[in-house]
Amino acid sequence: MSEDTQKLSLKEKIGYGLGDTASNFYWQTFSIFLMYFYTDFFGLPVTSVATMFAVTRIWDALADPIMGMIADRTVTRWGKFRPYCLWFSLPLAAAGVLTFTTPDLSESGKLIYAYITYTLMMTLYTAINIPYSALMGVITPNSLERTKLSSARFVGAFCGAVFVQQFTLDLAIFFGNGDTGKGFQLVMVLYGVLAASMFLFTFISTKERVEAFKVKSDIKRDIKDFSMNGPWLIMLLLGLCVLFMFSIRSGTTIYYLKYYVGDESLTKWFLTTGGIGALAGVALTGYFTKLMGKRRLYMLMMLLGGVLTMAFYFIEPSNIRQMFALNILIAFVMGPNAPLVWAMYADTADYSEWKTGRRRLA
Repeated sequence: MSEDTQKLSLKEKIGYGLGDTASNFYWQTFSIFLMYFYTDFFGLPVTSVATMFAVTRIWDALADPIMGMIADRTVTRWGKFRPYCLWFSLPLAAAGVLTFTTPDLSESGKLIYAYITYTLMMTLYTAINIPYSALMGVITPNSLERTKLSSARFVGAFCGAVFVQQFTLDLAIFFGNGDTGKGFQLVMVLYGVLAASMFLFTFISTKERVEAFKVKSDIKRDIKDFSMNGPWLIMLLLGLCVLFMFSIRSGTTIYYLKYYVGDESLTKWFLTTGGIGALAGVALTGYFTKLMGKRRLYMLMMLLGGVLTMAFYFIEPSNIRQMFALNILIAFVMGPNAPLVWAMYADTADYSEWKTGRRRLA
């Protein structure tokens, strides 16, 4: 059977999907709980934490294409992208634990420590996640099998997200035994072990069958191509805005429920039901895209998401049902955002190839 028609084994699909389960042990944890940890247990002012997140998000946006350039130029006997799941799984686990550690320092010392450890964790996360995302394109040339791999990845991501949303806070309280800050550190030890094991299984169970193009080390030309690609620059700006929005919304959820509603225990169910709403939105992305196209759909969903988010201002803290219903609706509306953004990034690669003759933005 030729590689074009070869079906991937269930083991390989599961192995690839577990890579995104592992990623979500980090992404969901620091999106939802890190700001809460910094302010309520680490002892940093909320303004300092918000500024730190804004500054480091800019680095995140720049680190992604840089990591893409590095991965494109990687040549090993295991392939271009698989080795990163092996090389950086343990360093990422260590960085996660350090990020949720509370050293005995002054406020300024703690802030410097937070900048260093959080930036390190995000950089190592990028060093795994970017090559992992590219790995799907070289596992098989068969478009149908790639679709199945993408589905496996989404299932893995959703499972990881639900686990983190449901159990993180309870685990931190349990492990902390009266010291929830210490409990978060131990939770990251657990998540680091689980994630490293899953990344290792992704490395072992997958295979790069498609020979990627050999890339010459012309980084100046790559940067020039980026700067000439207007659609990519627009997507970069939009990506930063969306990242800020999601970070603020995710990071403030626990504050909203703890200090405004007065019931911190609602957090896991609030997040989980929202995740189900997002899942439904993602599942219908293809249908909606056929009706109005990617650009119009993206604009409409962002507009609706913004209006519905502002509606939270008018909900009374006692109206839990209305609160949950609105959250599910917002999650459903914003669900298509991620697949649309990635699809439009691929379109910017097509534009770059048309304009420069080089496809360096895939």
